Amino acid sequence: MATNNQSDTFDIGGEDTVHRLGFGAMRLTGEDIIGPPEDEEEARDVLHRATDLGVDFIDTADSYGPAVSERLIGEALAPYEDVFVATKGGLWRDDRDGSWPKCGQPGYLRNAILGSLDRLKVDQIDLYQYHRPDPDVDYADAIGTFADFKDEGKVKHVGVSNASVEQIEEARDVVEIATVQNQYNIGDREDEEVLEYCEENDIGFIPWAPLGSGDLDGLDEVADDHDATEYQVGLAWLLQHSPVMLPIPGTSSIDHLEENVAAADIDLTDEEIETIEN
Repeated sequence: MATNNQSDTFDIGGEDTVHRLGFGAMRLTGEDIIGPPEDEEEARDVLHRATDLGVDFIDTADSYGPAVSERLIGEALAPYEDVFVATKGGLWRDDRDGSWPKCGQPGYLRNAILGSLDRLKVDQIDLYQYHRPDPDVDYADAIGTFADFKDEGKVKHVGVSNASVEQIEEARDVVEIATVQNQYNIGDREDEEVLEYCEENDIGFIPWAPLGSGDLDGLDEVADDHDATEYQVGLAWLLQHSPVMLPIPGTSSIDHLEENVAAADIDLTDEEIETIEN
């Protein structure tokens, strides 16, 4: 698996090298990201196939299911060989309305990480991310809990998600921040400033919803020239847009997974990139 224009790898936290095209495990759950998938064995097969294809960066969260995605990853891949697993804490789920309430209280986060450690079958989480700021909890205080986890050896690297430049800087005053995970794709580049900040500080940028709503109209000509799909072109653009970009397209299908991984081999020309961006 290789991107042709620049390094196909990134060193998370300056020390853990992963291929930049990863796998997002949110979809390995039931409808509305609640409960188990219809076929748990198929979900585990997708995880096995991802690692067979060279994917060594997997992203999940305790709120996916909740708990389901982490459990399936632990069942399928632990003990992990050359696989870097990132998860998140700070959201819980309400199955009555499918909502994602925020909670950055230290006690809640401590309970959450204990569950994640157990489900992932590890003593230390490779990357633990604050899923979304809780307006009812001081941001630095919440990040301080993640710093405690790192000091205690429960976490190797700390990341933040859905954060502004100001919040990232505030977090970095508390603990080293290895990654930022914000929404970003061809159609939604509102966080370009955050991406630039990550580039300047060698922080990995994980774009969630890397293909947006799936509306990639206008990429068909570029896709045809590469005998690829518009989705593959969208992923290739992300990889070529920034050397700190770590896209994590998710799927519950092996065929779709293989298609996503193949996007890393597409080398877009400058003219094609201009066409895509305009």
